[in-house]
Amino acid sequence: MKKSDKRAVLGALGILLLIFLLFFGILFVIVITTDSAPGGGTNSPDRPAGFFKGIWHGWIAPISLILSIFDENIRIYEVHNIGFWYDFAFYAAIIGGFGSLSFARLKSN
Repeated sequence: MKKSDKRAVLGALGILLLIFLLFFGILFVIVITTDSAPGGGTNSPDRPAGFFKGIWHGWIAPISLILSIFDENIRIYEVHNIGFWYDFAFYAAIIGGFGSLSFARLKSN
């Protein structure tokens, strides 16, 4: 591999890392400012989390894990939910979100 090719690959990886950090930084701010993390108090037995909250909670699960270190009310999974459809959406978002990272890998020839 030529030196210029290595620089191009490192540049592309740097840009990808910057986009990744920017995305999760914005997501982190949204979670903190909107109190939409699981266990944040927006859901109760009278207002359970549904399908779309399950998708959201699945997407922000890594951030919720970090936030749960600092706030004991924040959880990864909302206990006040509607059941199967919340669970389905939560796991679909986790599998879909983290499984898609494999597309970012470089293919070697």
